[in-house]
Amino acid sequence: MKIEIVDKKLHEIQADIEIIFIIDKNLNHKWVKDKEELKKLGFMGDVEEVAFLPHQGRIYVGAKLDHDEIRIATAKALKTLKGKKFKTAKAGVYIQNCPITNIKAFVEGAILGSYSFDKYKSKSKKLELEKIILANEEYADKPFTLENAKKSIKEAKIVAKTTNFVRDIVNTPPNEIYPASFAKLAKEMAKEEDLEIDILDEKELKKEKMEAFLAVGRASAHRPRLVHLRYTPKNAKAKIAIVGKGLTYDSGGLSLKPSEYMVTMKSDKSGASAALGIIKAAKKLDIPVEIHAILGLAENMIDGNAYKPDDILTAKNGKTIEVRNTDAEGRLVLADCLCYAQEKVEPDFIIDIATLTGACVVALGEYTSGVMGHSDELRSSMLAAAKASGELAGELPFNRYLPKLLESKITDICNISSSRYGGAITAALFLSEFIEEKNKDKWVHLDIAGPAYREKEWGYNPYGASGAGVRMVIKWLQKEFVYDKKHP
Repeated sequence: MKIEIVDKKLHEIQADIEIIFIIDKNLNHKWVKDKEELKKLGFMGDVEEVAFLPHQGRIYVGAKLDHDEIRIATAKALKTLKGKKFKTAKAGVYIQNCPITNIKAFVEGAILGSYSFDKYKSKSKKLELEKIILANEEYADKPFTLENAKKSIKEAKIVAKTTNFVRDIVNTPPNEIYPASFAKLAKEMAKEEDLEIDILDEKELKKEKMEAFLAVGRASAHRPRLVHLRYTPKNAKAKIAIVGKGLTYDSGGLSLKPSEYMVTMKSDKSGASAALGIIKAAKKLDIPVEIHAILGLAENMIDGNAYKPDDILTAKNGKTIEVRNTDAEGRLVLADCLCYAQEKVEPDFIIDIATLTGACVVALGEYTSGVMGHSDELRSSMLAAAKASGELAGELPFNRYLPKLLESKITDICNISSSRYGGAITAALFLSEFIEEKNKDKWVHLDIAGPAYREKEWGYNPYGASGAGVRMVIKWLQKEFVYDKKHP
């Protein structure tokens, strides 16, 4: 689907269908042409309410002029057009709340909202729309800079298409994506985007003394892999390590999940998928930051060689771990990958992304990522970036008492807390034990367990994977290293 902006007013553009946002419940807007018919239909202009008038060639969507509401309203309009025979659509841009950012939100809403994962369906409703044309016209008839608008459209396309790329990976079932095939996919992407890549197999992980990582994957027929991608622009302003949890499937191991909780566990690779997407988008956007994406890829399965509750593992940094639950496996993979990142990259910032805990979903709900770390400034900047990107995120605070819940009588640390409460935070505090003291304030942990995968549509997100983490981290990189402080 092509999206472009032209130097014309809305009425001058020829298209099969017109998309109009209702921002005034009295329907007072110059683009509203069907006021009486809308009133007869009982259309109130409530947020996300849709009135489709095919005979008039118009779709009306209730909206607020908030950037994320524009994404949602655009997605609603395009979902209405699925299976319909319209090829072209047009829309205007509204002046309130920064028109350039409104354009970006419209484009993201269109691409994210029209996504569907239907490669395994023999029949599905397709969006037949081929082009959306935006008018260089505002509510106050003050045209904005076309060059800036085109730049925003290009940027929005990159971010949204990359998010959909990540959605595809997460949605793909575990019989197709397992550690080796994921690594192959990453290698193909690295070649396309001209990124450097190293892939460590089981023997190389052994040489790196990543025994916690290896333990998680040793019962699977699909052996673990570590993927290290590098984007190294000239004159980089900083060096960032992005570490992603990539459990291509998680049965829980010997601490077996109930069968209903095993369904959707293909989504446990969402963190690694997001890390892959972030480095891809950063390269396409020419973000002036050196980025290292480190993907810890494993399957947590069962056989006679499976790691066990009561096992003692030694991580890459030499710390010993008492295993009391084999379903707390993601933190074991991340622990070794975080050690690897600090040793090999020596980064200025470390971001880890993981579907780490169900406790985070209990704490913040299904749609919100948890943001944790030792630095107030880093947490605040990530939360601000999440809000600007349209992703929902909330802070979960550390305190001096919770680390005691991870104490072990026989090793340096236990892989689960001795309390059922605060599980998302204690999982993050476990990871903190593998962050060197000099790097504590450089590290932020993103628990995306809630929004990464949902079995229902929400906003502009489909059934299944949302691509959580991609837009948030890209916006953080832009805010920290690209935009000036006045940029929205």
